[in-house]
Amino acid sequence: METGYLAFAMVMQFADAFAFLVLAACGLAIVFGMMGIVNLAHGEFIMCGAYVTVAAVHAGVPLPLAIAIGAIASALAGMVVEFACIRHLYGRPLDSIVLTWGISLVVTQTTLITLGSNMPSIGTPYGSFAVGPYSYSVYRLVLFGSALAVLAGLYIVFNWTRFGIAARATMQVPHMAAASGLDTRRIYSWTFAIGAGLAGLAGGLYAPTMTLVPTMGTSFMTEAFVTVVVGGADVILGTAPAAAILAIIKAGMTYWKGQLFGQIGLLIAVIVVIRILPKGISGFLTRQ
Repeated sequence: METGYLAFAMVMQFADAFAFLVLAACGLAIVFGMMGIVNLAHGEFIMCGAYVTVAAVHAGVPLPLAIAIGAIASALAGMVVEFACIRHLYGRPLDSIVLTWGISLVVTQTTLITLGSNMPSIGTPYGSFAVGPYSYSVYRLVLFGSALAVLAGLYIVFNWTRFGIAARATMQVPHMAAASGLDTRRIYSWTFAIGAGLAGLAGGLYAPTMTLVPTMGTSFMTEAFVTVVVGGADVILGTAPAAAILAIIKAGMTYWKGQLFGQIGLLIAVIVVIRILPKGISGFLTRQ
């Protein structure tokens, strides 16, 4: 019986890691993997979603609606950033690194000055349940279900909708897409907004579980970049299997030796993948 309890604990550890990796990485997979923009301000879009979500909850808005508001706020912020700055740097990855790093510093320090070093938390909702001697938060299951829903939604958007097909065409062969009559600037703007909105969604979903500080986005960045690098350019074929593999590694190492070894396992995994599969898992799966 004790073995069954431990097995369930391992499954929950995997679900936690998988949800965190997917939700942290999906927005970055679109902006970095599809658009080629190395977005070092990804964590600030996550922070924006979290802060707006918590502010909405404190104003009396129900949590699910507050999370949606946080995601929309981040998407709008992403659209503004793309219009003002990013659209001038497509095809210039080094310049995009410097620009987004600068945006990250400005947003973090502005938030610190205007809102202070932390924001009152809202607490984890929905209570907990017990399996044998172990207790688990119901919200952990909500996060796992949300990760699956995000993956399904992205698959539908980028494979079954006209916008998704146009976006993929624009990212892969922009000159041909423009020649066929597509408004590539508008598609780039909406795609970047979707990536920023997904970052805000991640922040909103994890806001009840974290201490809200201006630098909170950095806690998502390592896992997000590792997942995208391991997964490759394809959001579905790359992010989903990469998150599953890395979640197994992280859960196993964390259970064995603690959180630090879980992080070390992720970094070792990305080094191995870069050496063996330079285009990531999706590059390996789609090669001719």
